[in-house]
Amino acid sequence: MTSPAAAPRRASRRPEWADRNYTLLTAAAIITNLGSHGALIAAAFAVLRAGGDGGDVGLVAAARTLPLVLFLLIGGAIADRLPRHRVMVAANALNCVSQALFAFVVLAGEPRLWQMMVLTALCGTGQAFFNPAAEGMLMAGVDGEQASRAFALFRMAMHGAAIGGAALGGAMIAAVGPGWVLAVDAAAFAVAGALRAFLDVRHIPQREAGGGLLADLRDGWKEFTGRPWLWAVVAQFSVVVAVVGAAESVYGPLVARDDLGGAAPWGWALAAFGAGTLGGALLMMRWKPRRLLLAGTLCVLPLAAPSAALAVPLPAAGLAGVMFVSGVAIEVFGVAWMTALHQEIPEEMLSRVSAYDWFGSVAMLPLATALAGPAESLFGRRESLLGCAALVVVVTAAVLFVPDVRNLRRRERGTVVAGGAADPARTAAGT
Repeated sequence: MTSPAAAPRRASRRPEWADRNYTLLTAAAIITNLGSHGALIAAAFAVLRAGGDGGDVGLVAAARTLPLVLFLLIGGAIADRLPRHRVMVAANALNCVSQALFAFVVLAGEPRLWQMMVLTALCGTGQAFFNPAAEGMLMAGVDGEQASRAFALFRMAMHGAAIGGAALGGAMIAAVGPGWVLAVDAAAFAVAGALRAFLDVRHIPQREAGGGLLADLRDGWKEFTGRPWLWAVVAQFSVVVAVVGAAESVYGPLVARDDLGGAAPWGWALAAFGAGTLGGALLMMRWKPRRLLLAGTLCVLPLAAPSAALAVPLPAAGLAGVMFVSGVAIEVFGVAWMTALHQEIPEEMLSRVSAYDWFGSVAMLPLATALAGPAESLFGRRESLLGCAALVVVVTAAVLFVPDVRNLRRRERGTVVAGGAADPARTAAGT
């Protein structure tokens, strides 16, 4: 017979901070990552199988990221004005439709470049509205000292799904072609959107609409520019994301085709990166670095290694090992960064600040992916990849000169600063 004291422990196996919303958001993230990581590989190989070259792959990749640049700020302002879960569901619906149409034109045979660019751009538009809303929604359900652990567990689940998604996507492309992988991604967005429709938002306070969309954007900009650690790291990542994105979305599939034997080895390399992020999340479940941004920024340096490995190129096993290490490193940064945002940014400003974060981080990505093909023709693939690696090292070293990046510390109690720039004295004292 079960004792009454044992019953509550058996009734719920979730941690106290893992409420219903957290569980739904985690489940939806797992599903979308299973589909989207395979779809990213599928889009590149759909272009190549249609007779495209590296420049065409870059154009399709740029078409996906350009709407992020154009619509992220608007998406962030809207997410701070409307119920965030509705914005997320609408964005998932758009992603579902665009990926389903992409799958249809690929499966129908001989897809045209402009069709793939338009449909990929629609998917990127959905992400522009989804990302700020999702970041604000997740943080609304996580409290204080458990933030790092909750973020690490969420990202561990998300990246664990990325391992299977990338590996399965690469295998499916080799077996049945990229069109079916895109169809699976469309179905994943449909299921994830349905889960997010059941989020409980009754406990989330209603936000005032403010003085209009432009006024909201101005308030977000003041919050963003008032924190040197925030805009410095975003400026760093505008370069890091651009060159790493170009290397992995354009040069990676080309190296895989020419030197590694096709899509499957590249899928395994991306799966190794996902395994690394899983390992990094496990590490961050236990490790709580006091100097959040210093630890995170130092872990950006290994992101130069995959570009260098592709330049050699290393054999598939060696490339997978390098991708694993870089996955661990970027996950340490990711958890530290999300914890810093949750700790320092007021909740009512979070989506707008997140939008400026996303905007700055991806602003140069469309240009970098579009120029990856011409850069290969002008300088050579090896030289272009080595240039990508060098830029990661240079900008990461530069951001370490910002005092707040070196000194901002974790607070064990409390949530966010009421507003304005971070107080260096308080952060240095760890209060």
